Amino acid sequence: MRQRVDVRPATPRRSPAPGSFLSKWKRDRVFLLLLLPAVLYYVLFKYAPMFGIIITFKKYEVFKGIWESNWVGVKYYIQFFQNPDAWPLFRNTLLLGLYNLIFGFPAPILLALVLNEVRITFVKRFVQTVSYLPHFISTVVVTGMAAMFLSPTTGIINEALVWLGMEPIAFLQKASWFRTIYVSTGIWQEIGWGSIIYLAALTTIDPQLYDAAEMDGASRIKKVWYITLPGILPAIVILFILRVGHILESGFEKVYLLYNPATYETADIIPTYVYRMGIVQSNFSYGAAIDVFMGLIGLVLVVGVNRMARKVGEVSLW
Repeated sequence: MRQRVDVRPATPRRSPAPGSFLSKWKRDRVFLLLLLPAVLYYVLFKYAPMFGIIITFKKYEVFKGIWESNWVGVKYYIQFFQNPDAWPLFRNTLLLGLYNLIFGFPAPILLALVLNEVRITFVKRFVQTVSYLPHFISTVVVTGMAAMFLSPTTGIINEALVWLGMEPIAFLQKASWFRTIYVSTGIWQEIGWGSIIYLAALTTIDPQLYDAAEMDGASRIKKVWYITLPGILPAIVILFILRVGHILESGFEKVYLLYNPATYETADIIPTYVYRMGIVQSNFSYGAAIDVFMGLIGLVLVVGVNRMARKVGEVSLW
């Protein structure tokens, strides 16, 4: 008896419909795999630790653990608002962030504009290299250099003042000088590194625009104002929005290494206060509550500035 053989053609495998999730995954799978390490980093080290926010509503005790600690509600938030030191801390943090934004944010833009106008390749590369290097110096070394240069006895700054017939100044012991020192050292350390993005944005501007402007008799300043700045404006807006979100996150390390009891009046900020309360005094719930409050303010600032940018122009984060 002959065995029957099915000779019907096999049904072709259906390909994913265009625009579906499977088709997008198949098309972009390589880029998604490249994105995977960054996603894992943020999930493991940024989002997963957010579970610890729960201790801000509990009287956290290390030996009891998070779940066994007693609930206290919003006690620690109220405690911070009623603290007489809250306003000076908030003022110092805000002013330090504002000065850093006002003077530190435009500095890389100005450097990028200047470098864009330099036509001697050697000079341009030399300035770029010299301005990039401080970014790779640790904060400890930067503060140590500042202490050496500003020393009232052996510092080069005070030696110059004495040579000019002036009295030496104990810069690091005067509260009025702390913000200037903090902001200026930050600009020196980050101006070159921050200019990289703007230099990259400048390469996207069509050179024919400069040629046309030169034929019309435009000066260098006018070409910068009407061509260069509008060309890098999207990058400026995006980076400004991101910078505003960190306005209350002044660098703890540099402040901690530079300040002393004599400069607490202007140097004591919320991160250093959280360190003293949360780590030194082991009041973890109180310190975490202050940090969460600052994070919420940063979120409000980012959303507000982003909405303003979207209303004024067409560039925004979302």
